[in-house]
Parts: sequence; C-alpha cells; structure tokens
Amino acid sequence: MAHVFGEVEVMLQAMLRQLFQSVKEKITGAPSLECAEEILLHLEETDENFHNYEFVKYLRQYICNTLGSMIEEEIEKWTSDQNQGEEFGYDTVVQHVTKTTQESKEYKEMMHSLKNIMMIVVDSMINKFEEDEMQSQERQKKIQKEKSNSYCTDNCSDSDSSFSQSYKFCQGKLQLILDQLDSGQPKEVRYEALQTLCSAPPSDVLNCENWTTLCEKLTVYLSDPDPVFSDRILKFYAQTFTLSPLHMTKEIYKSLAKYLELYFLSRENHIPTLTTGIDITNPNVIHLLKKVRLLNEYQKEAPTFWIRHPEKYMEEIVESTLSLLSVKHDQSHLVSQKILDPIYFLALVDTKAVWFKKWMHAYYSRTAVLRLIEKKYKFLITTAVQQCVQYFELCKTMKADEVLGHSKPCGNKQKTFYYSGQELQYIYFIHSLCLLGRLLIYTQGRKLFPIKLKNRKDSVSLADLLVLFTQLIYYSPSCPKMTSPGHLENYSPASMVTEILCILCDQKECAIECLYNNTVIEALLQPIHNLMKGTKAAPNCSETALIHVADILARIASVEEGLILLLYGENMSSSEEKSPTGAHIIAQFSKKVLDEDISIFPGSEMFPAVKGAFTSVCRQIYGTCEGLQVLIPYSLHESIAKAWKKTSLLSERIPTPVQGSDSVSSKSQESQNITAWEENLLDYLLNFAATPKGLQLLQRTGAINECVTFMFSQYTEELQVSRHKKFGYGVLVTHVASTAAGAVALQSSGFINALLTELWANLECGRDDVRVTHPKSTPVDPIDRSCQKSFLALVNLLSYPAVYELVGNQGLPDKEEYSLREVPTRVIDIIDRLIILNSEAKIRSLFNYEQSHIFGLRLLSVVCCDLDTLLLLEAQYQVSEMLLNAQEENTLETSDSHRDFIIDSLSVERNHVLVRINLIGGPMERILPPRILEKGDDPYPWPMFSSYPLPNCYLSDGVTRNTDLKQDNDLGKLLLHFKMSDKQTEWIENCRRQFCKMMKAKPDIISGGALVELLEKFVLHLSESPSECYFPSVEYTE
Repeated sequence: MAHVFGEVEVMLQAMLRQLFQSVKEKITGAPSLECAEEILLHLEETDENFHNYEFVKYLRQYICNTLGSMIEEEIEKWTSDQNQGEEFGYDTVVQHVTKTTQESKEYKEMMHSLKNIMMIVVDSMINKFEEDEMQSQERQKKIQKEKSNSYCTDNCSDSDSSFSQSYKFCQGKLQLILDQLDSGQPKEVRYEALQTLCSAPPSDVLNCENWTTLCEKLTVYLSDPDPVFSDRILKFYAQTFTLSPLHMTKEIYKSLAKYLELYFLSRENHIPTLTTGIDITNPNVIHLLKKVRLLNEYQKEAPTFWIRHPEKYMEEIVESTLSLLSVKHDQSHLVSQKILDPIYFLALVDTKAVWFKKWMHAYYSRTAVLRLIEKKYKFLITTAVQQCVQYFELCKTMKADEVLGHSKPCGNKQKTFYYSGQELQYIYFIHSLCLLGRLLIYTQGRKLFPIKLKNRKDSVSLADLLVLFTQLIYYSPSCPKMTSPGHLENYSPASMVTEILCILCDQKECAIECLYNNTVIEALLQPIHNLMKGTKAAPNCSETALIHVADILARIASVEEGLILLLYGENMSSSEEKSPTGAHIIAQFSKKVLDEDISIFPGSEMFPAVKGAFTSVCRQIYGTCEGLQVLIPYSLHESIAKAWKKTSLLSERIPTPVQGSDSVSSKSQESQNITAWEENLLDYLLNFAATPKGLQLLQRTGAINECVTFMFSQYTEELQVSRHKKFGYGVLVTHVASTAAGAVALQSSGFINALLTELWANLECGRDDVRVTHPKSTPVDPIDRSCQKSFLALVNLLSYPAVYELVGNQGLPDKEEYSLREVPTRVIDIIDRLIILNSEAKIRSLFNYEQSHIFGLRLLSVVCCDLDTLLLLEAQYQVSEMLLNAQEENTLETSDSHRDFIIDSLSVERNHVLVRINLIGGPMERILPPRILEKGDDPYPWPMFSSYPLPNCYLSDGVTRNTDLKQDNDLGKLLLHFKMSDKQTEWIENCRRQFCKMMKAKPDIISGGALVELLEKFVLHLSESPSECYFPSVEYTE
C-alpha cells in the first residue's frame, strides 16, 4: 500500500511541477504572496489551457470517482419530480445539487483525504527545494570566489520563479543573511548576502519575524565606508519602494529619514557649510544627495496611493519628513560658517517644492500636514518666511549685479558642479517661496499667520507677506540663472512670485482674503506712482517687473470683487477718499505710456510690451459699464486709436526684405512685432464695444471698420477665449450689430457674407470636401443641428438698426429663375429665398424646401419680436399678406364646396407666426398656438385662417382692461406723489427706492398703463441727466 501511495506522490509532484512551470510567468510578476494566491484561485478564468493540465484532470477524475454516483442520483431525483408536474429551471437544479453535494458526508471525507494527500506532497516538494538550494549554494560559493566583483553590479536575478523563492526564503534564511551582512564578515560574504536579499520577493522579506532587525541593520549599513555596499543598500530601498505595499515602504522610508536625521545631527560626519559650499563631485556629497533624492522621489509618489491605506501610515510618513526638515545645528557660530541643514539638500534636488505641492493637493493629506505643522513644526514656516525676508533685504541693500551673483550658479565649466553658499541660500529661498505660495492657497494654511521672527519686533501677518511678495517683483533682479540657460525665467523670483499671486487670484476665497485689500494694491502700484512722479520705481525694477504686475492687476480686474476694489477702494461708501484709487492710477499710467508722455526705459525693446500689459488691465476695467464710467475722463479710446494709427503707418513703411541680405531676419522680426502690436491695439479698441457707451466711443475714433475686420479674422479662426475674457468675439458681433455703423462695418468686412455662405452650405449644399457614400439623414428637428449655430448667429446679428441698414429701402430680387448654384450673400437674399417664397421658381431652387422654409419662418418669428423690425418688413414686403396667401393655397376642396386647411409642418409654422406678429402682448394677453401636433383624433385643434380678423381663441380672456385699471390704482397713486424735482438725481433715487419697495410688497399690481407711464417718466429723467445719458438725444427731421 505504501508503495502504491509513493507512486501517486511522485505522480502528483510531477503534475504540480508541470502546473507551476506553466504559470511561472504569471506568478513571478505578482508583487506579493497574496497576489500569487489570487492568480492561482482565478486561473480557470484567465488561462485557456486550464483544463489541459494533468493536475486538473487528476482532480476532475478523483471527484468523479468519489462523488459521481451521488450526483447522478440527485439529478435523476429532480428530473422525476419535474415529470410529475413540478417545473424547475436549469439554474435551480444545479444550485440544489451543488448544495446537497457539499453538505454530504462523502464530500467532507473526500476533502479531508485530498487535503492529507496534498499536504504530504507539498511538504515533500519543500524539502526537495531546500536540498536543491543547499547544493546550489555550495556551487555558487565556488563561482563567487572567482567573480566576487560581479555581485554588486548585476541586477536582481530572476532565474528562479518568485513562487519557488517564496518557499526558499524562510525564517532561517533571513537570519543567515543578517549574520552575513555584519561588518566583520569578509567583503565577498557581505556582497553575496546582499545579492540574495535583493533577489528575494519583498513580501517574503516583510513577512519574516526578523524584518525589524534587518531594517535597523540596513539603516546602520547606509553609513558603511564601502561606497559600493551602501549604494547596493540604496538599490534595495528603491526596489522596495517600487514593488512593496505601503506598510513596508513606510518602514523603509522612516528608516531612511531617521538615518538622515541622525546623520545631520552627528558631529562625526563632514557636512558642508555655507562657506565651503557644495561640490557635487565629492563622493560623500554624492552619496548624501542620492539618499535625499531617493527620499524625495518617494515623497512625490506616495500621495498617489496612500489614500487607500489607514491614515496612520500617511501620518507617520509626514511626521518623519517634518522631523527631518526641522533639524537645525547650533547657530552660535557665524552664519557664513553654518553647517547646512537637511532642507538645503532637499531644496537642491527639488527646488520648487513639488513634494509639498503634492502633499497639499488632497484634503486627506493636507489636513494631517497642516495639523502637524501647527502643533510641532511651525518652525519650518518661520524659517521659510525668514528666507524671503533676508533675500528681500539683500535685494534692497545691494546692486543688481551683486544680487545676481548671489542668485545664480557660476557659468564657467570649472564651476559647473559646484554650488557656493550664496547660491545655496538662493536655492533655499526659491524652495521657501514655492512652499509659502502653496500654503497660502488653503484656509488652514493661512491660519498659521501671523508668524513671529527672531530679529523682528512685529509679527509677519498675511498682508505683510503678500506685500513682501509684491516688493520682490520690483526689487529682485530680472534674470537670475540656475542650472542652464533653459531655466532662466523658470527660477526668476519675479516670475515665480507672479505665478503664485496669479494662482491666488484664481481662488476666489483666497483672493478676497489675501489680495483684495488696499495694502496689497498700493504695494503693487507704488512703483507706478514713483514713475509718474519722475522718480525711480525701485533699485532693480525693469520692464519685466512692470509686465508681471500688470498681469496680476488684469487678473484682479477680471473678477467682480477685484474690479470694485480697483474702482472704489475698500471704503466704497466713504466720500472722503483723497488718494486716487487703483483704476485711476492704472488709467493715468496707461495713457502716459500710450501717448509716450513718460520717459521710462528709453530705447527698450520691451516698452511696447509694457504698453500692452497695462492697456490690457484697462480693457478689463472699461469692458464693464461701471469701469467705463470711471475711465471716461482719461479718453483712453483716443490714445489707443492714436497709437494704432501711428503703428499702422510704421507697418506700411517697413521695406520688403531682400533675399540674401544680412538684415532679412532682423527686419522680419521687426515687422512681426509691429504687426502683433497693431493687432493688439485693434483688439483693445474692439473691446470698447462690450458696453453701449463704449461702442459709441469706438465709433468716434473712426476705426470701427478696421476693428470689425480684425474681429472677423479672429472669429473665423475660432480661437479659444482667454480665461480672463468675459466673452468671445461672438458677443462683440451682437453688440456691434446693434448700431447702424456697426452693421455697415460687418457688411463691408465680409462677415455677413461668410456667415450666410456657411448657412447655405449647411442648409442646402452640404460640405464639398466630404465624399458622399451614404445619403444624408432626413432632419428630425425643425432646425437641424448643423444649422443651429448659423441660426443663432443670424438672430444675434439682425437687430433693428442692422436690419434697416441691410434691407431698408430695398426690394426683393423676385427673379423669374434661380440657379441651383446661386448662393445668397446678403440678408435680402435670405429673405427672398427662405422667408417670402411667393413663386414656383423660388420653391424649385431649394433642394430641401420644407426644411429651408421652416428655417426662414423660425428666423422671421424671432426677428419680428422687435416691433420696429416687424413694421419695416410689413411696410416693405407685406409679410402678413404673403403668409395669408400661402395658407390660402394650402387648402383642399371638399365635396360640399368647403375648403379645409392641409395640416403640415409649414402650415402649422405659418399659423404660429401669423398669430405672433398680429397680436402684441405676453401670455396674459394672447395665446400662441403650438408648433407640434398632439396625439389623438384631433392632432391640431387650433383653427387656421387665411384672412382677418384672427379667431377669438387666440385672445386671452384671463385679463380685462377693468382689472388692469384696478390694479394700477396703487401704482397710479404712487406716481401722483412723484413730483417733478429740480434735482434729477434725487427724483431718480426716490423712484428706484419706491419701486423696489412696491416690488417686494405687492409685485402683482405693477402692470398695464401705470407701468408704461412710470417707465416713460423715468427714461425722461435719465435722458435729462448728463451722467446717465450714454447716447445723446437726436431730433429726427423729414
């Protein structure tokens, strides 16, 4: 019997080896033992050869021999029950048989027997593995003696599967490795042990009881004098960070952070000082930077996965990091001889504090970081503020070239790998600046202020820090250099402060708390004050600094709260405001630079950029009614128009470059710069059209045609709207079209022509560049999706002034024949071809007659909502008569000489338009018939008509004139109390106050004739007030 079982054992071992060999690649790629078990459990779902393995066949046959008869009996029993009348589904039968089998005595005995057999087989395989391993070690020792230098340069071995390694790497093995890693062991033995450790699966190492001891030993060995050995340990750390779960990487990270903390605190280690600087070719410095870099790389990766783990893991990582960065050496000696702290090295590998940015991004980690900083590590924020203050004081006291010497690494090759103490201080300052900028974004971060500094009596408040930031823009040098020419602008203090302040501007709550106050605005505008007074703005102030400030001011002005602050200051209600507000200062400075009435930066190539930057701020202000009202006295539109005309003349005078000339590139660049400045000036002028008064000012400049042409070129390019523009060019088209001059400019620029051509292509022709392989689907909606954009553009364009200019006093073409290739290019053509279809020639000229005519009727329905437009179309083209005739023709004679209207989409649409244009009022005064049919026997119960008068059913009976008069009594009494006053402003304010009061108390009574009278009186008073009158009254004469 034992002989038989021995044969079975050998057979099962062979089957298992075949199974493991087949799934070797899948298990080797598993990051942990738990993942390997999951792969085996779901092997049937993922491996198409699952049922071909000998071990699977053996299990199937074993189960069949043991439980087959019992399963067949259960199936026959349920089959007989079904024949007797009880019907069961297939799934029900399978579930019942499975449950009965698993609860049976035979199944339990089978599982017990199978488990015993497999335990014996697996134990035998493990013993065999250990014997093979011992023999392999003996062989390896002989080879390693000959090739001892190769152990620390090769990558981790993957010759064996991780499955077999998980069995080979047992508890005793780890203890053996610990013993072999001891510093007293020979070099070759230590290398061999470290190689074995790197080859083992990290999960197996973690699951051993001696893992804590190993972690402590590895931390100690990081200081090993053998650089190859310590580097190999770092590689093991990096491998662990990459492949291990968080609870393992957390321990590794803590041990590395603790090692660095003890390293910096130890007086035995030779840590560089500010006097000596850092030579990154020094081996000791290289090893130290590698460790800090590895720590920093994990800092930046950890936030991507630590939210999936308990909070304590994340807190331990955060606290170990903050503890390391809080290490400070004895400051009793001179600052220049100060030993460098860990944060200097972290700033060297992560200058912009990306690690802190990622830690503060999610609320999950941000809460823990800020809580620990507030309780134990506020010193980090204090030192960061101190660095910014020290750098600012340095900029104030030293000349620009001297400051640049402090803020750039030397550029010659001999010093490429050396950072002086001054450069290290600058790098630490940049790191501190980025850290503080990220801290200010969040409410809890701002609550850490005020900060108390050592050599300063007063605490640094939030406003003080923001003022310091703004001063850094002016006082810091414009071109500090870092590691390469490609990083010049990235590490400029002015650029980085601007980036920080712009981010704060984009966060509304943060901007209100930090930036929207007079203190910060005055700090931003102080150098402009100085320039206008004729004094120097700041020691190192440049054109770049002014451009940065203008960018910040533009972002502030683009938000309502910021705009109000610039217009009126913080005390809006105070009438004792003596100093001009920000908007006045910006407007004065912009006018001076546009008129070139101020001598700053003479001969500078960037002076036009300064003009454009501050004019862009003014654009944000005069793009609103309130802002324009404040800036009107400065006549910016005239200054911009004058600058545009001057630039336009310059662009015409630039000679054409001659090929082969040395000055071709310079002239070409000059031409591009002038063209770009000319387009910017046109854009600034065009933005006056954002308000009615601004549009009038634009017309007075005489440049409206050029502005509209520029707008058309930008509109056709479909440029993305800037985030700081309140709207795109489509809105400006609507504003411009609201005046006669604007409509004429749109016509002459080709905008209307292009719009109508695009409409016709979508409505009738389709795209020319698309090969027709399938016929176009029949539109379901009244206006097809492809035509909706054109429809909205036409609706926005056709205000009454535009309609009068484009079709006034013009007759319809009414041709006898229309070519199928004839494309409408004028509004009068659209009316002729799509709206007033009064001839067979017009109908035959349309490919999609019904769809195109409905488009025209919908357009007519919207345009005629303007009573002036309706009267013009009615007077010139008798639109109502045309629609009535069309309805008359759309009838069918019945047997009793009665004519019935044919109900189709066109007749329903015409009926709706006829009611709309013949009855004036709202839903209380008229009833508009629907445009869709109803379900049932009578799909359209509304009566159609082909002559006047209209059926009474379209007149509303809910409101009568008597009720209107009754409701107007209270408002009429109110009007009697509105006596004409000599003070127009007093009457207007009184009227507004009483109207708002009545709207709140009795909103339902304001209707009818009294409201009309109130509006007429109010408009009359507004027109008599110069400050409220945007467009002057015009007397029309025959």
